[in-house]
Amino acid sequence: MKDKAVVVFSGGQDSTTCLFWALKKFDEVIAVTFDYGQRHKKEIECAKAIADDLGIEHHVLDMGLLNQLSPNALTREDIKIEMGENGAPPSTFVEGRNMLFLTFAGVLAKVKGAKHIVTGVCETDFSGYPDCRDIFIKSLNVTLNLAMDYTFILHTPLMWINKAQTWEMADKLRKLDYIREKTLTCYNGIMGDGCGECPACHLRQRGLNEYLESKKEK
Repeated sequence: MKDKAVVVFSGGQDSTTCLFWALKKFDEVIAVTFDYGQRHKKEIECAKAIADDLGIEHHVLDMGLLNQLSPNALTREDIKIEMGENGAPPSTFVEGRNMLFLTFAGVLAKVKGAKHIVTGVCETDFSGYPDCRDIFIKSLNVTLNLAMDYTFILHTPLMWINKAQTWEMADKLRKLDYIREKTLTCYNGIMGDGCGECPACHLRQRGLNEYLESKKEK
């Protein structure tokens, strides 16, 4: 039997790094992207383009209800992108997003006969998002196994590394330029290095600069 994995795939830096990680680790990889009413539909187009380029099975699932339940800066033009204050998460936080995404990824995985689910959540650079924490992933892994009577394994290759180390992983996979040029992380929907102004672009560029500097020193 083939070792098969489903990758939660947004077309951004982190999930694309995880996609290449999964392609190296598993016999067959399926990507799943979620349409939750995000302001920049280019994210979905980017994910489709990468999946097509790599020749992998790709599913786009409608999660529009999430936008109705959890107003946030990623889906609403009238909400500014702002960092959280006094311990609150930033305005880009979408309540329950990773829980729902991973649950639906689990349903798809079981239907497809895949036991492995890969997601790019990270506790090191998690921006205060509670559903990026390792304890949440471990808890949900148990819940999914019990709910579907199936042995899932949730993989989080980026959980304990920062953005510089994520770029290092991409480089070791020989995909640094591909990820730098063909992914979309920017909250304003600009591919590659992005707008250079939003929090996602700052985090991505700072990590890249740190990694490139560390390479020079070696």
